[in-house]
Amino acid sequence: MLFIFVSLFLFSDFYWRQNPFLQYLSLLVIIVYVNYFWLLPFFVKKKMYVMYVLLFSLISFLATQLYCYIFAQCGCSLFKCLSDYLWQSLVPLIFFSFVWMLYRFLDEQEKVAAIKKQHTEMELKFLKSQIDPHVLFNNLNTIYSYAIEKPNEVPEMVLMLSDNLKHVLYDSNSKTVALEKEIQFIDNYIKFQKLRVEGVKQVNYLKEIDGYNYEIAPLLLISIIENAFKHSTLNSTISINIEVKNSELVCVCENGFKEVQTDEKNGIGLRNLKKRLELIYPDDYVFNVEKAETFKVYLKLKLQ
Repeated sequence: MLFIFVSLFLFSDFYWRQNPFLQYLSLLVIIVYVNYFWLLPFFVKKKMYVMYVLLFSLISFLATQLYCYIFAQCGCSLFKCLSDYLWQSLVPLIFFSFVWMLYRFLDEQEKVAAIKKQHTEMELKFLKSQIDPHVLFNNLNTIYSYAIEKPNEVPEMVLMLSDNLKHVLYDSNSKTVALEKEIQFIDNYIKFQKLRVEGVKQVNYLKEIDGYNYEIAPLLLISIIENAFKHSTLNSTISINIEVKNSELVCVCENGFKEVQTDEKNGIGLRNLKKRLELIYPDDYVFNVEKAETFKVYLKLKLQ
């Protein structure tokens, strides 16, 4: 409609007197939509770009000749015809070709975004599946040892394990979970580990939380804490500090360590966490690992 308006109102009165352009318009509409729905998709799919340009030029040339000598009957020369009227065929063809390519680009972007989202979700599920059994097996091993040595403490441990199982199997399927549930999961895990390393390692666990009205991706902090218990040396101290203030969570975990070569199959922990942080909080986290006299992991996270 814009093209028709420009043609009728900005050019000569000849359009109004005899309307050759309006007669030609029906043919032009057919050409434009044949190009839009059949020619462009076919040649682009086949990647026959040179052939398409040649055909595009031929169609524009023939359409202009039809307008000059059939509809307008201007009697002008070939050069005069092309210089004065070729634009009437080229403009709508080029414009709708651009629109087609724009929509195709947007569709491709949507497909790429959907594939990336699906890939991200699958990768997150895979990474979480690596964490879940690892944590639970440790807890089961602790219960097993206490069932032999201190059976009176087993019932409470079974209840804690039940809570942790619920969190891992159900709550962690969500994109985010309530911070309170995640902290409770951490609390239970540390209780298990304190029992497990009693008399062998000292555990200092501090938390300062200004409120629980936050959401966090499930099973993030456990990787840091589990790594500290797994790789700390005997007769050492494990310090765990969790602070939540003004929508920011800071977790600092420090432990004594011994430089040993890590088995690749078991080196999931911190690499796994780094990948998950990049996927879930690409611009909202700080993650540092320091190795000096102690092994220190620092995580700062913007909560939702």
